[in-house]
Amino acid sequence: MDNTRNFASESGSRSEPALKSGFVTIIGRPNVGKSTLMNRIIGQKIAITSNKPQTTRNRIQTVYTETDRGQIVFLDTPGIHKAKNKLGEYMVNTAEHTLQDVDVILWLVEPSDFVGAGERHIAEILQKARTPVILVINKIDTLAQKEDLLHFIDTYRKIYAFDEIIPASALRGENVSDVIDMIFKYLPYGPMFYDEDTVTDQPQRQIVAEIVREKALHALDEEVPHGIAVTIERMKPRRGKPLMDIEAVIICERESHKGIIIGKNGAMLKKIGSNARFEIEKLLEEKVNLRLWVKVRKNWRDSDTMLKNFGYKETD
Repeated sequence: MDNTRNFASESGSRSEPALKSGFVTIIGRPNVGKSTLMNRIIGQKIAITSNKPQTTRNRIQTVYTETDRGQIVFLDTPGIHKAKNKLGEYMVNTAEHTLQDVDVILWLVEPSDFVGAGERHIAEILQKARTPVILVINKIDTLAQKEDLLHFIDTYRKIYAFDEIIPASALRGENVSDVIDMIFKYLPYGPMFYDEDTVTDQPQRQIVAEIVREKALHALDEEVPHGIAVTIERMKPRRGKPLMDIEAVIICERESHKGIIIGKNGAMLKKIGSNARFEIEKLLEEKVNLRLWVKVRKNWRDSDTMLKNFGYKETD
């Protein structure tokens, strides 16, 4: 990524605002609320969320713009975890590689007085990054006693020299404005990378596929979601009607999982489809005819070819 800056705002007309812009990555263990925080800051849903770990699989880029302060380009990454297959390796590599390309790192953790091996691994990775690191202790709305927070802050302060530590609740929006303020504090001056109406670089088809996967995550048993992917086979406006026809395939690894996803008399698949269609219609702002199929691709998470076909491939 070319981080060369144009400092014309400092040397040019005094009437022009001194804008800041830069790239921020959101890292952390699975299920700490990274996508929830990004969606909250952006003000709309771009990344899917669920209470199951490893929900985010790709690097998702979104844009937050304030006309008087500047622009933050967020990179929401998969959770850093111990990989068990090639999909897991891809996810971890995606998360770790973004640390080299950004101006600020947001590290999300949950309130705790115990720092596990996963967090210590992240701290070791960050020692190599010469980038401001802001620790966000998320989910403070779950604390029974707020006075415990000082103890949790002290616990994390011992493992890394953070530039800032901010307690917050992404779900409820508590202290999220403080997170934005601190990001702008550490961003360099420079022009915006995108026009102010840009919200994400994600193609519409990709967002639609992720919405279908999210609804499957919400509906399915614990062992099934990690083994599914969603591909959009067709997405086209119907001629002469204000209607979008979408055909999607849910990929799973086992025949037994296929039966679970379809459900008795197709009930589970209908539930996933109905919930997904509702959200896709809000996204597209038009009526949607969504048709879903389920196919088995054994061990696709360990197949380089299928990972690439399903959109999980390394970026340059």
